[in-house]
Parts: sequence; structure tokens; C-alpha cells
Amino acid sequence: MTPDEYVEAVLDLVERIPPGRVMSYGAVADALAERTGRASARLVGAIMARHGGSVPWHRVVTSAGRLPPGHEREARARLRAEGAPLRGEGVDIRVAGWSPEEGM
Repeated sequence: MTPDEYVEAVLDLVERIPPGRVMSYGAVADALAERTGRASARLVGAIMARHGGSVPWHRVVTSAGRLPPGHEREARARLRAEGAPLRGEGVDIRVAGWSPEEGM
């Protein structure tokens, strides 16, 4: 898989996250690892920072549920509007976490 194809795979997966649900950067990487041969949460973060504006970027959080750095206020507002379970400075990933297997 080329780097551009990996970017598209990440964005396609993020597009599938349902409203009010989230995935961590690492969960996105892990979900694509078998198909792509890559499993880097940092790479997913870099892709989201560069190319994520056209997808529901606010649904990708850290493994602890922290919101995208520098965009916390906007992400919180969007997630609240979607009914995501907010907790402290982020989202309750134990409740809101989503896996692509759920969507099948």
C-alpha cells in the first residue's frame, strides 16, 4: 500500500465512525494494520492533522479519551451535539469507543 493509499484508508475508516462514538489514534492504526502493514498511532495523528478536515476528525481521540490537541473546544461542542459521553477533559472512551467490527 502506498502512502497516499494509507491516507485514504485512514480517512475512509474515520468517515465510518458513527456520531457520538470515537476511536483512538491507536485503534484506527490497529484496525488497518493487517490490511496495510502499518500500525502507528503517531502516523494516524499526522494524517488527521494534515488531511482530517474533510472527515469527522473530532471522533478521533487519544487512548485516554483526550480530545484532538488545539481543537478541544470545537471537538467538545461537536461531540456534545452528537450525544457522546463526555468526561473530564475528554470523552469516556470506555462507553463511546467504537470498532469497525460493530459496523459490519
